[in-house]
Order: sequence, then structure tokens, then C-alpha cells
Amino acid sequence: MTNLHQFIERSTGRVRPEMLRADKMIRALYSGAAEKLPFLLRATTSQRTSSLLAYLNYDSLLSSRWTGSTRFLRKSGIDLTECVASPEDLKTPRQVFERQIRYWECRPLAKSAIVSPADSRVAIGSLAEESLLFLKGKFFDLDELLGRKRAWRKQFSGGDFAIFRLTPEKYHYTHVPCAGKVVDFYELDGSLHSCNPAATVRLIAPHSKNRRVVTIIDTNVPNGAQVGTVAMVEVLALMIGQIEQRYSTKHYDDPQEIEPGIFIEKGSPKALFRPGSSTVVLLFEPDKIEFAEDLRENAVRADVHSRFSRRFQKPLVETDLAVRSEIASPKQQSRIASQTRKGAAKK
Repeated sequence: MTNLHQFIERSTGRVRPEMLRADKMIRALYSGAAEKLPFLLRATTSQRTSSLLAYLNYDSLLSSRWTGSTRFLRKSGIDLTECVASPEDLKTPRQVFERQIRYWECRPLAKSAIVSPADSRVAIGSLAEESLLFLKGKFFDLDELLGRKRAWRKQFSGGDFAIFRLTPEKYHYTHVPCAGKVVDFYELDGSLHSCNPAATVRLIAPHSKNRRVVTIIDTNVPNGAQVGTVAMVEVLALMIGQIEQRYSTKHYDDPQEIEPGIFIEKGSPKALFRPGSSTVVLLFEPDKIEFAEDLRENAVRADVHSRFSRRFQKPLVETDLAVRSEIASPKQQSRIASQTRKGAAKK
């Protein structure tokens, strides 16, 4: 059970074991013994090495069979019938990885103010010490994540967060989590550490050490989500050396760059990770949002074998969910909805 990592599948409520790609290698790389050789870790997580690994795993048909990428993708149960392109046209692992899907048909947009930015496994938490979901300094250092020279970090101190982990078989476009106006957009340099749970629990604040793109969204504008300021941090990882901003309001047509001043619509495609595993972090101001009830309940389940729970000595369980599905609502609105449900149950 030591190496087992389970998650909860939102669509069925079932507990599932995760098929972790190259898990033995990742665990060895991030073990205590490997950390005594820091040059090895630096070399492995460099841009050059990451690009080479991406080529071997995703671009070359011969080497992708040798590295196991083709076999892994085949076993992952990817539904190619969702794709915009014909399955016959997806010849390499990279083409499968970077696939576009008919999200307007197969990923319906939830009515909630905040939706999932990706097909992913999400862990939720809080930076407020009084919260049952309090978890600080494990996945990221707030100041480091947003850039120590940036003023935004004070705004999210004591707020809530959600971490969306995109495993290799997932659809790797990110989508806009909430409607609002972009007020800042910038990139921060860093390493390309793996987002495998083994690496995440071994490193101190790993997500704030990787290369990342930060988008700050003001939702308190006309037609916005009205949940204050939201930070969306797209974190690059091992074999993900590149992210392209491809915001579009009509399917994937006429993509444009993200820049301050533009209004972005909830659920629209935003960017593409190229290729591997990656992570998206959402940050919310204090007392602005309430996470969906099922996510809160799943997060603290003690009967699920999670590497995060074992390492952090408290329950922390991920939920597997679809892009554009419900994540959170404005706090007051969420309380009203909860009271309405309880009142209906009494009747």
C-alpha cells in the first residue's frame, strides 16, 4: 500500500487507483539518495533534458514504443471519438496528447461561477489557519509562486486554492475558470520538476519552483463572476517545456494571446500544454468562494490511499473531474443554495 495512490472519480463516486507513468524512475529520482546528488536533479529537470524526453516519448514512433508512451496511452482509455480530428489522423503520441475535443458537446459548461480549467485531478485547500482545509507551504510558497516582486501575493494571503493535476493521458488544453477582465499576465522562470505525487511530496513547495505563467483576473466587472480577484497559474513540468496561449471564444477558431485588458469568457479554451504532465493552480481571495460540496467531502476522506495524505499526515484526496465542470460558487450564493437544499429535504 506504500506506493499506492488513489483518487475519487467524480462521475461515479468510486475510488480508483492511479496508473502512474514511470513511477519507479520518478520515485528513485526524488528519493533522499538522489537528492544528495543535486546536479543530477538539476540536469534531469532542465529545459534541454525535458525537450529530449518529450521528443523520445511523444514525437518518434520508434522511441515512443521503446519508452512505453504508446502502450501507456493505449491503456489509458482515451476516447478518440471526442476529438475534432479523425482518430486515423492522430498518428503520434504528441498528436494524441495535443488533441482538440468537441468540448461544446462532450464537456458541458456548468452554471457555477467557477469551473474546472482542465480535465484533471483536483486537490483543494486553504491558506487560512482556521480552515479545516488549511494546508500551507506543501504544494507552493505563495510569495514564490506569484513572484516575490509582484504585489498580488498579499491579496491571496489567507485565501483558498485548488490544484489541478493533468496526467499524461488527459486532454491538455486549459480553459478559462471564470469570467472576468485580465489585469496582469506574466511568466516566471524555473525548473521542470515532475508533477507525479512522489515528486510533489518529496520537494518543498514544488509548484512555485517550476516555470509558470500567471494570469490575474478581475471578476468584479460587468458580466464577470463577481468573486473578487482570481489568479490562474499554469505550471510547466517534466516534458512540458512549452505552453501556448490560444484563447478562443468559438471552438478553437482564431486563437489569440492573453494580455491585460481583454475580457475572457468562462469555459473558453485558454492555452495548450506541450506535452507530458502539468498543473494548474487557482488562487482565490479570502471569504470569496465556497468549493463544491462533493469536493470538500472527498478531500478529507480517510479511507482513500493518497500519497499526499500519508506524507502530510492529514487526509488530502484528489477528485478526478472534467474541464468546465463545477468547482466553486460565490460564498453567499453557496450558503443560500445549501439552505434551500436543506429546506427542501425537511419537506
